[in-house]
Amino acid sequence: MRRLLIAETTREERERIVAESIGNIDGACDGCSPGLIRMYQDYIEGRRELKEINREFNARYVSGATGPDRSGCDWAER
Repeated sequence: MRRLLIAETTREERERIVAESIGNIDGACDGCSPGLIRMYQDYIEGRRELKEINREFNARYVSGATGPDRSGCDWAER
């Protein structure tokens, strides 16, 4: 089983874990990689575990607390 906890990994290992999980962070993409890297910076630095970061992200995603208001579905109006 792969070690992921901060206490079981070095900073370099955590950087590699994040890079491998996100994918090709150096290649041309839609611009989301820098934001994802920043999101996981606390894990890389050893301040917060992955599960804490993911739980916080999922809570905001599900609740829509920081998302824009939607007024309807463009597809249904066609």
